Amino acid sequence: MAASSDRIASDTASRLRAVLASVAPGTALREGLERILRGRTGALVVIGHDRQVEAISTGGFVLDVPFSATGVRELAKMDGAIILDPQAQHILRAAVHLMPDPSIPTDESGTRHRTADRVARQTGVPVISVSASMHTIALYLDDTRHVLEEAGAVLGRADQALQTLERYRHRLDEVSDALSALEIEDLVTVRDVAAVAQRLEMVSRIAGEIDTYVLQLGTEGRLLALQLEELFSGVQGQRELVIRDYMPRGRRARPTADVLSDLAAIASTDLVDLSTIARALRIGSENSLDAPLSPRGYRLLAQVPRLPTSVVDRLIDHFGSLQKLLAASLDDLQAVEGVGDLRARGVREGLSRLAESSILERYV
Repeated sequence: MAASSDRIASDTASRLRAVLASVAPGTALREGLERILRGRTGALVVIGHDRQVEAISTGGFVLDVPFSATGVRELAKMDGAIILDPQAQHILRAAVHLMPDPSIPTDESGTRHRTADRVARQTGVPVISVSASMHTIALYLDDTRHVLEEAGAVLGRADQALQTLERYRHRLDEVSDALSALEIEDLVTVRDVAAVAQRLEMVSRIAGEIDTYVLQLGTEGRLLALQLEELFSGVQGQRELVIRDYMPRGRRARPTADVLSDLAAIASTDLVDLSTIARALRIGSENSLDAPLSPRGYRLLAQVPRLPTSVVDRLIDHFGSLQKLLAASLDDLQAVEGVGDLRARGVREGLSRLAESSILERYV
């Protein structure tokens, strides 16, 4: 039951992102909505037309003309809803009277907003309500209500989130470097791994929040998108490598995607508890945070230049742990399929450089 609810929530979130992209600044639909807002006429816009929408629609007239910002602005002067195709490329009908099921619960007060909320819940299509009195544009999808804000307000919050992301990424780099040094010295504990996984999850969450701002900003969010890409670069890969390095073998092993889902399901208030992170990773609990762990070597091998993933997998399958990899000679490395003399030297030298730099950063 919980898995089904999660899938529904995920589907709604995905659809909401798609609709937000279609009404972001710079799009024709957003321009039309802002024209309506400036004209103080209000509007009810349905994005999609199917049997369910048709069943609750009466009156109005059929148009089926290409969408234009000026056109939707003029049509909004009449009473009734405007119905667009799912891609908001054509205006299908105008001056339509919508009659959703009145028994559908809604917390909205105004007639237009109540209708928009009920239509969205009943049909599953996005509905936009433009309020002349409140000077707002509200988007309804399923049981979600999202108010479209001006670019300046979104940019202000995005800038604060970006500053937070910079601090989080700096701290992530610190704990990641510390973990690398501990891995080389074979001194890793459950606490160390949980701390890195915690920071990776925190960075991912704030990056997801900023990504939503980028989506809402449309053409105004290009600079923000570039900054986000730079700060979030490589984080998703690091998350997967940490899990692969420390995931228990045998019956306790789980697919990487499932572990990432478990981490994402942790409430923000519980994210500060390292034992909660450790349980999600299946590497320990509150009473075993200081227990030793041995990495397989995925994280460090990923930092060796020009080393294909398939070769990394074969190396780890052959040696089984990072310590055995570090102790391997050139002949030992060449015994692995796909590792010739040149690649063996690259692995040996790459691991040696990483070991030296990690130790120096830790103790200097």
